[in-house]
Amino acid sequence: MSIRSIVWFPALALCTALIFDLRALHSQTRGKKPVTLGDAAAAVASGSVTPIWTPDGSAFAYEEKDSLYLYRVNERKATEWFQPAELKKAAKKPEEPADSSWQNRRVDSESFQWFPNGKDMLAAAGGDLFVVHGNGRYKQITKTGLDEEDPKLSPDGKRVLYRWKSNLYVLDLASKQTRQLTTDGTPTLLNGQLDWVYPEELDLHTATWWSPDSKQIAYLQFDVGREFLYPHADLLGERAVAEPQRYPQAGTSNPQVKLGVIAADGGATKWMELGENANSLLARVAWLPDSSQLSVERLNRVQDRLDLLFCNPVSGEARTVIHEESKTWINMVDNLTLLKTRPEFLWTSERGNGFRHIYRYSNKGEMLGQLTSGDWEVKTIEAVDEERQKVYFTSAEASPLESQLYSVGFGGGERTRVTQEAGVHRIQANQDGSAYVDSFSSSKRPPEVQLRTASGESAVLRPADLKPLEEFDLLPSEIVEVKAEDGATMYGRLTKPASFQAGTKYPLIVDVYGGPGIQVVLNEWQGVDRAQAFAHKGYVVWQMDNRGSSGRGHAFETPIYRELGKHEVADQRRGVERLIAMGLVDPKRVGITGWSYGGFMTLRSMLLAPDVFKVGVAGAPVTDWRNYDTIYTERYMGMPEQNRKAYEETSNVRNAGKLEGRLLLLHNIEDDNVLFQNTMQMANALEKAGKQFFMQIYPQKTHGVSGSLRKPLLEAMAAFFDSNLKNTN
Repeated sequence: MSIRSIVWFPALALCTALIFDLRALHSQTRGKKPVTLGDAAAAVASGSVTPIWTPDGSAFAYEEKDSLYLYRVNERKATEWFQPAELKKAAKKPEEPADSSWQNRRVDSESFQWFPNGKDMLAAAGGDLFVVHGNGRYKQITKTGLDEEDPKLSPDGKRVLYRWKSNLYVLDLASKQTRQLTTDGTPTLLNGQLDWVYPEELDLHTATWWSPDSKQIAYLQFDVGREFLYPHADLLGERAVAEPQRYPQAGTSNPQVKLGVIAADGGATKWMELGENANSLLARVAWLPDSSQLSVERLNRVQDRLDLLFCNPVSGEARTVIHEESKTWINMVDNLTLLKTRPEFLWTSERGNGFRHIYRYSNKGEMLGQLTSGDWEVKTIEAVDEERQKVYFTSAEASPLESQLYSVGFGGGERTRVTQEAGVHRIQANQDGSAYVDSFSSSKRPPEVQLRTASGESAVLRPADLKPLEEFDLLPSEIVEVKAEDGATMYGRLTKPASFQAGTKYPLIVDVYGGPGIQVVLNEWQGVDRAQAFAHKGYVVWQMDNRGSSGRGHAFETPIYRELGKHEVADQRRGVERLIAMGLVDPKRVGITGWSYGGFMTLRSMLLAPDVFKVGVAGAPVTDWRNYDTIYTERYMGMPEQNRKAYEETSNVRNAGKLEGRLLLLHNIEDDNVLFQNTMQMANALEKAGKQFFMQIYPQKTHGVSGSLRKPLLEAMAAFFDSNLKNTN
C-alpha cells in the first residue's frame, strides 16, 4: 500500500493562486516553442478524475496510472488500493469473436461496482469477474473463457447479471451457480443488448436494470433483423474480409424494441404493454425506488412527442404520467430523477419558454411546482438532498459560455450559486450532493480537479498542468460576438497568428462543426490544439457556434428544422464577414474545415457560398442525409418520403456541380458512423460534373482518424491549406 497526500486548501486561496492571463504570459514567450502539428496530434487532454462513489457517499474509487485509488472524504487522502492489471493477468482469455461486432463506443459497461457494504468491489477484468476486498486482496469469481458482458451487481450484493451471446444469465455469488434467464437470443435478436444506433443517437448506455429489491430484472430486447446491413470490408489482409454492420439509414427499418421484466430466479418474461413499437423509440428505463413500477420514456419515430410511462411489472399495464409535444423536435436527455423518500420525481423540460428547467411532480403525474425559470438552460441535475429538500444542478445562468453548479429548494424560488470560478465546471457528485468532484477550467486557466463539499471545503485532486504554459508559446484567443440575420447573438472564438500585426490581412481557416447537440465555443481551456498550430503557421483561426447548435435554448436551435445546412451556412458567412470588417482577414484567402457534421458544413459552405469559402478540407462528411442513421436524421429532417424536396435540397451530392473552390476529402474507409458511402457518392458526383478535387483515405474502423495516423492527417490538411491559401496571387 502507498498513500498519496492531498493538500487541503480554502477555495478562495486556490482561486487567487491559479488565475492565468495568457496575454501577460504571451508577452514573456522568449524560449518557448511554437505549437506544431505534431504537438497538436500528440496532445493529451488533461486527465479527469472519474469517481465511483460508495453507496453512502463517504468515499470514492478512481483509476490513475494503472491503479485504483480509494479517496476517503473525511480523511482527506487517497490510498492506492489495487492494480486492475493483476486481475487481468489472472483472467482466462475470452474467446475471440468470429467477426467484427461493431460495438458502439457509447455503450457503458461498468468495470467496478461497490457492494452494499461500501468496502468490497466487484471488478470486471479480462473477461472475468473478481471480488476485491478492502485490504486489496481479491477472489476470482469466474474463469470461463467467455466474456461476461455488461455485468451488473444486484443491489443486495448477492448476484451478478451478465450477458453472453445475446442471452442473459445470473450468477449466485454464494453458491457459484449460474442460471440462464433467456434462451431465444440470436445474432439478430438481442436480449439486454443495445444495437448500434440507440447509444449513438439517444445516449442510452445499457439495456438491463436490476429492480431495487434485487428480485426482478428489466431488459430491452432488440430485433435488428430488418435493419439495413451495410457491407463494410477489411481490405488490409491478404484477402478482403466482409465485416457487415447493422446500420438503419434514414427511412429504413429501425430495430423493433420491447421492454420485458423477468424474475431473477428465472421464468417467463412479462412484456410491457407499450403500444406499437415498430415506430417508437424506448429512450430511457428506470425502476421506481420501491420496485413496484417501471418508468419508460417513449418517443415517436420523428421525436416530436414524448411520453413518460409508469408500468406494472406484473401485469405489464402502462399508464401515461407526462405527455409532451413539440412543433419541431424534443431533445432527449436524462430528464427523470425519482425521489426515494416520497412518491415524487423531478423532471426537466424545454416546454415552457424553450429553455430546459426543473419541475417537480407527484407519481400520479400532478405538477407540484417549477423549481427554476429564466432565459438560460439547466444542463443536468447533479444530486438531490432529500433530507434538506435541495436540488443541485448545473446551468448556464451566469453565461451561455459557462457551466456553474447551483442549488435550489424543492419549492423553487431563490437559487444559490455554489461554484464561483468563471469557466466550465463538470460535476460528479455523490447521491445527496454533500461532496462532489469538480473538474473545471477557463480560457485563461488550465484544467484542475478538486474534491469539494457542501460546507465549502476543497482539496486538490489533480492540480493544473502548467507544463504546456511553460513549454509552448500559447497564443491568446478572444470571444467575438456576431449577430445572426434574426438578431440572435452568436459567439465565436478568434485566435490570431503569431507575431500578429494590425493592418495586415491574413489567410483565414474556419474550423466548423455547426450541427445540433454540440456547443464548441465555451469559456474553457483549449491548450495545445490544432488552432494553435495553424495560428503559428500564420493563419487567423475562427470557430463559431451558429444557430442550430446547443446551449442557447430551443429557439436558437430550431431554424435548422427540416433544412439542414441553410441557416448554418448563412451564419458562418456572417462570421467571416465580421472578421473581414475587423480588418483581420484577406477575403480572397478563406478556408474552411470540419469533421462529421463539420464535414457536411464544409461542403455545404463551399457549394452555397463559393464567393466566401475558397478552400475546404471536409473530414468524414455527410453528403446526403439519406445515407445517415434514422434516429439523428429523422429528428431534424423528418421522414424522407414526407420531406423529399428538403432531402434533395440539402444533399451535397446533388449540388456537386456548384463547386468552384479547391476541395480535399478525408475519410476512414470503415467509418461506422458516417459511412464511407457518403464520400464515394460525393466523389462520383464531382467527377461526373467535371470538378477537380483531392481525396485521402484512411483504413481505420472508426469515425475519427487517431493514433499514429493523426499527425499525417493534420499535415495533409496543412499542406492543402498552405498550397491553396498562402501560395496564391
